[in-house]
Amino acid sequence: MRTTVTLEPDVQKLLKDAAHRQGVPFKQVLNDAVRAGLCRGAARAPAFKQRVFSLGRPKVDLTKAGALAADLEDAERAAKARPAARRR
Repeated sequence: MRTTVTLEPDVQKLLKDAAHRQGVPFKQVLNDAVRAGLCRGAARAPAFKQRVFSLGRPKVDLTKAGALAADLEDAERAAKARPAARRR
């Protein structure tokens, strides 16, 4: 199959040097390099696995944590609004 590939200048030089050293055509060196890179990359990249740890049982009941956070936020907003109302 014929296709057009744009190579960076340094990559082209490496491929030409390898073809000259090995005494084989440029396209063979290119195909071998691509094949080796793709095969090695597939075997070398294992799936990411996240390590997990048990944190044990919670020491605080978190079932109403959202409601507590909302109550605290409301109290903070009310405290900030009070001084502004007194200035008027």
